[in-house]
Amino acid sequence: MRQQLVTLAGGIAAMALYTGILYAGAVTIRDRESAATPDFVLETPDMGETEPAVGAEDVPFDMTAPDPGDTTPDAGGQSESGPKSTETTARAIEPQQFGLPDEVTTKPLERIEPRTPLSDTNKDKPKTPTILQQPVALAAGLIRFDKMTLQLGGIEPEATERTCESGGKSWPCGMVARTAFRNFLRARAVSCDIAKGETDETVTAQCTVGGQDPAAWLVANGWATPLPGSALEVQGEAAHKARLGFYGDDPRDFRQTPMPFDDPSAAATMDEAAPDL
Repeated sequence: MRQQLVTLAGGIAAMALYTGILYAGAVTIRDRESAATPDFVLETPDMGETEPAVGAEDVPFDMTAPDPGDTTPDAGGQSESGPKSTETTARAIEPQQFGLPDEVTTKPLERIEPRTPLSDTNKDKPKTPTILQQPVALAAGLIRFDKMTLQLGGIEPEATERTCESGGKSWPCGMVARTAFRNFLRARAVSCDIAKGETDETVTAQCTVGGQDPAAWLVANGWATPLPGSALEVQGEAAHKARLGFYGDDPRDFRQTPMPFDDPSAAATMDEAAPDL
């Protein structure tokens, strides 16, 4: 029992000693702070007392007055004698006019045409030939592909309903020209100078079939009319003088050049008109 009391008394004494040490340290820190920052007392004048008269020696310093020792000459070479003006013109700023000149905000906006490009980008790019498969001749010089209709360049479009006169008779020269053009194509691939990405349903281009220009072939055989100023006009005049194609007789009239046939049935078959004509 006595040993427990001694232990309890020792613990209480240790706690009291620890508390005293903490308190002494706090007092020391507070005394140091008070010594480092002494109390500042703001003195205020008594409003009841009258202000003394301001003498020459008590004139306060004017920030706007020129410095007597400043002898810097002005733009004219003379020193400034009067006070400098510190007034500046303030410009009203509104949120809708911030950063914009007056002539822009006061006038309505006007849409202008875009400038022309400095260079023709399509002209600078080399054209690569486009291979078109499975051509179908709609008329002489007019070809239909999957989703595009192609008109050969350099010649006028021909209609299948065109008729020609020869020997006082009319014959469907437009349909005959289409049949001749179909025989020339023979379902061969057509290579044309068409720009990539062209999505028009009807285009005009220069083409070749087996290394031969189909437009030149049509003009040379009289089945197409060249455009004015085209290089094919010479061939068109030659076909006109030779009475070829549109300028000649009906090529279906075999009575002008009778052909001998050994088989009568074969002769009867040749006299029949072609279904396409």
